Amino acid sequence: MPRIIGVDIPGNKRVEFSLRYLYGIGPSKALEIIERVKIPRDLKAKDLTPDQIAAITKIVQNDILVEGDLRRTMSADIRRLQQINCYRGIRHRRGLPVRGQRTKTNARTRKGKRVTIGAIRDKTQRRLAK
Repeated sequence: MPRIIGVDIPGNKRVEFSLRYLYGIGPSKALEIIERVKIPRDLKAKDLTPDQIAAITKIVQNDILVEGDLRRTMSADIRRLQQINCYRGIRHRRGLPVRGQRTKTNARTRKGKRVTIGAIRDKTQRRLAK
């Protein structure tokens, strides 16, 4: 298992797929990295030479925002939106969908488990609920 920027990437997969295990690297960035280092696309990650791993690490560290730095930047952006009280910041704060999706029916991923609110008719049950 090769290690790039403190993350073990799977050695049994092709390099273009194993690079995606780094947070912030998707399909297009992975292909771009492979082309810049001039690695064959069908090469497995376990077959990378130390020079190739060093070249990949250098590109990822210098040119691409990944892992902790990217997470920090994203959380700072969300915090800024919340502080200036813009619409997106308010939606983040309330835990609702930010990008205009409907909330009357769907949005369960963002809103969480359904909470039923209703009156308890039986007096004994009402006392137990308190």
